Amino acid sequence: MAEAGKPRVVVVGGGIGGALLAKTMEPDADVVLLDPKDYLEITWAELRSTVEPSFAERSLIYHRDYLTTATIVTSSAVNITENAVLTADGQSLAYDYLVVATGHVFASAGSRKERLTEFQRDNGKIKSSGSVLIIGGGPTGVELAAEIAVDYPEKKVTLVHRGSRLLEFVDQKASKKCLDWLTLKKVDVLFQQSVDLKSLSDTEKFYKTSGGETITADCHFVCIGKPLSSSWLHDTILKESLDTKGRVMVEKDLRVKGHDNIFAIGDITDIPEIKQGYLAQKHALLVAKNLKLLIKGSPPSKLATYSTGFPLAIVSLGRKEGLAQLPYLTLTGCIPGMLKSKDLFVGKTRKQMGLNA
Repeated sequence: MAEAGKPRVVVVGGGIGGALLAKTMEPDADVVLLDPKDYLEITWAELRSTVEPSFAERSLIYHRDYLTTATIVTSSAVNITENAVLTADGQSLAYDYLVVATGHVFASAGSRKERLTEFQRDNGKIKSSGSVLIIGGGPTGVELAAEIAVDYPEKKVTLVHRGSRLLEFVDQKASKKCLDWLTLKKVDVLFQQSVDLKSLSDTEKFYKTSGGETITADCHFVCIGKPLSSSWLHDTILKESLDTKGRVMVEKDLRVKGHDNIFAIGDITDIPEIKQGYLAQKHALLVAKNLKLLIKGSPPSKLATYSTGFPLAIVSLGRKEGLAQLPYLTLTGCIPGMLKSKDLFVGKTRKQMGLNA
């Protein structure tokens, strides 16, 4: 047990889920947050920050600004033993309870200042370009294309997607509505084609697709899925708890299979649902509830369980419009835009972390 008789909870990963869990557990435990960055990034605001870098001032939050009593360790986890997490800089962080929340691999800057500079740089690329190529037709590629089309309507935007439709995690009707919206904004969309990522460079203006087409663009953005940040777990005590895709297998109470005091939340889990930030927040709150029960001595049979719901999706289409897939209903236009696009839930998320909106 850690100081003052409180159990120590080590949280590995300071993304949306890990940060909320650490914040929620502060009154009940000696919390340690381990993250290679010194800040939390509200990731769904990334694309707005690309066209409006000042937006990132609110969506990039120092861990020290929302955590009041937790210990913040700025490093990466390299191993897990039965009672400690080992870090890249040689520390051993003892734990009574452990939560793995490392999500996907993001090549983000380690400091908030550097991340702000990245947004300034990417915005400069867009401003100085007459044409932009976006590779990938998932939510990131679609939202970036929409942000550029709305804020810089004079730019020529081309989106290349290897799939047969945009946003393949939503239904076909929603995909078609999204394509119609982008087409109306004069975005060229090429399906079932890809661009060789190894051939990309910041100086190249001509891009050859797998379909033999040549696209001319002054700059490009790669918006394809990132790999899971779980490869480091293969040599840890959790190696037998990974499925064939590298996801951490969890029970319904979100404890890692085979481990009574280790939980996993967010994108890294094998829960069969769309990987979205608001679901990582749901995981975090459920695990916080279960940790508090365990700390009070409740038996595992009393732990709350997680159940997946209907897949909801809200995709921002610029500043005022959006696309929402709801149960039995798909909407585009200003109503879903009012739900997400203006502020991208940044104010709501900041309040949840105990900060001013």
